[in-house]
Amino acid sequence: MDLRTILGIRYPIIQGGMANISNGTFAAAVSNAGGLGIITSGGVDAQQFRQEIRTARSLTDKPFGANLMLMLPDIDRFAQILVEEKVPVVTTGAGNPSKYMDSWKQAGIRVFPVVPSASLARRMEACGADGVIAEGTESGGHVGELTTMALVPQVCRAVSIPVVAAGGIATGGQMLAAYALGACGVQVGTVLLASEECPIHEAYKQAILKAKDTDTAVTGRISGVPVRALKNRMTREYLRREKEGAGREELELFALGGLRRAVLEGDTATGSLMAGQSAGLVEEIKPVAQILEELYGGCREELELLRRHPALGGTQP
Repeated sequence: MDLRTILGIRYPIIQGGMANISNGTFAAAVSNAGGLGIITSGGVDAQQFRQEIRTARSLTDKPFGANLMLMLPDIDRFAQILVEEKVPVVTTGAGNPSKYMDSWKQAGIRVFPVVPSASLARRMEACGADGVIAEGTESGGHVGELTTMALVPQVCRAVSIPVVAAGGIATGGQMLAAYALGACGVQVGTVLLASEECPIHEAYKQAILKAKDTDTAVTGRISGVPVRALKNRMTREYLRREKEGAGREELELFALGGLRRAVLEGDTATGSLMAGQSAGLVEEIKPVAQILEELYGGCREELELLRRHPALGGTQP
């Protein structure tokens, strides 16, 4: 299965749907660069969501998609907008999209739910999903428990539909590893935060570039809403309160607006700088087109190196 053929894109790369970040302009830039740009439903109302879809369509003639967080209060309206605006692809998270599957499929929409487990992947296949995105805990934002290395092959064994790997992928070698695990492509987010086109504050981008391998933390594991972000004053205080027994409502109020502060104001102290563990691999701000080209080109280069590896039966030149 070739994700490029399935989605009509140049590179087998999907942009993660990042709340308050993945707007229509950014999604169009990713699609024009050869990937599948994704518009987020997180952080916008239904009217804004529709406008971002129309913005993307005005800026690209390439396929693009939208990410639907199924826990949104006005979720039925968001789901209908996808049909009305004829969005080619939808990715989903935080719930089961089976309620909307028939109407989406009748509208010709391809559906790729994000899944943190093999059991949920099976349920998505049973309700008619065209593929699934197996996202490991290395990713930024809301996370599950399983690592990408463990999750992807188990999901691939569990379903017969295409599987896209996500979580901690920022280099060509990691993309190649995703193929070795059985995936047909990858979804990336953190590496795209450091793109010229990404609409986050410059201070947020610089924080990504400065990050090292151990510079992310997961808040909310105790309260049941785990989120990975760069370590800062906000994450340390959140974890302190959580360990002392603060309730879920108190913690939600404490973190309220943190992502918007990071994205719009560049608040690196009390903002929520959502990012995955691959932030330590991101060292330079580049155009989206260069990032995607280097990911796919690097994947092919690493494959050639492996073919010559003595341990795999090859011979070094």
